[in-house]
Amino acid sequence: MKRRPLITALLGALLVFSLAPVSAAEREPYGIGLEGFPYPYPVQMLPLVNDGEQLRMAYMDVAPAQPNGRTVVLLHGRNFPSSYWAPVIKTLTGAGYRVVVPDQVGFGKSSKPQGDLHFDNLARNTVMLLDHLQIASADIVAHSLGGMLAVRIARAYPDRVNHLVLTAPIGLEDYRLYVPPTPTEKILETEDKLTAEGYRKQLETNYALKLPPDQVTPFIDARFNIKGSAEYPRWLRAFVASAQLIYREPVAHEIPLISQPTLFVMGADDHNAPGRPNAPEALRPKMGQNADLAKALAAKMPNARAEVIPNTGHLVFLEAPVKYDELLLGFLASR
Repeated sequence: MKRRPLITALLGALLVFSLAPVSAAEREPYGIGLEGFPYPYPVQMLPLVNDGEQLRMAYMDVAPAQPNGRTVVLLHGRNFPSSYWAPVIKTLTGAGYRVVVPDQVGFGKSSKPQGDLHFDNLARNTVMLLDHLQIASADIVAHSLGGMLAVRIARAYPDRVNHLVLTAPIGLEDYRLYVPPTPTEKILETEDKLTAEGYRKQLETNYALKLPPDQVTPFIDARFNIKGSAEYPRWLRAFVASAQLIYREPVAHEIPLISQPTLFVMGADDHNAPGRPNAPEALRPKMGQNADLAKALAAKMPNARAEVIPNTGHLVFLEAPVKYDELLLGFLASR
């Protein structure tokens, strides 16, 4: 009968150990294509050429057990591999949707190009993937940076997009109005100095995360295990290129022109604003009023609405999955 306190103590020690910070020396290195990092479904590759460079675009293509004849494309954010869509993939395939989940070039398991990233190229790549899979049109569900890309796809290829779901998108404002241009070399230096624990705190602060630590750890691993790769400098430059992409190619001015049915799903506590630390201090509080921005933009659009989920941050589909799934499936079912 006296063994229970001992077992409890051992379990407690094990939990503390499992959540303890992992040093760079202890990390099992991943490749810069996230080799070694598991995805929830088989990953395939589409060969591409962007600006003369031979690349490969990774994607998952998940079939439902009982197809309803429709396809959803999921577009990931900047700091997350597309594997984080796993719960949403399960929800959508359970409702009969075929789900296509690419890693954009520069991210996840896709190639890391040497040059700059451009939304026009990423949009073209995504449409080429649809062509490769013989999908005439699809519903697009996007998160964070993926929301900016979804806007560009909807504007450039309107006949390929049926419904648009913008999940905690960034780019609802033009960050150039607040943040001065930042040299790429300065961003490289800042990102290279960031530690795993510093990154965890950054995610918790910038994204108002409501997730338990063990759900955040894979995002930390996906980034910091790459540091052991000999190609880490190439990955870092591609990652910084995505930061410059957000700044240099705003989409806020295009959003009111979207004609497809559009749903914004916002976390009430999400005030993420890329580049805010580099803005003048007086301007920083004006940035990142994302729920209000979404409502104002939806009011200007011909067929849009914004839903704000209380007590949630930037990862709204992971933090409030029941409400998110309800909004998502209800909107996609509407005609």
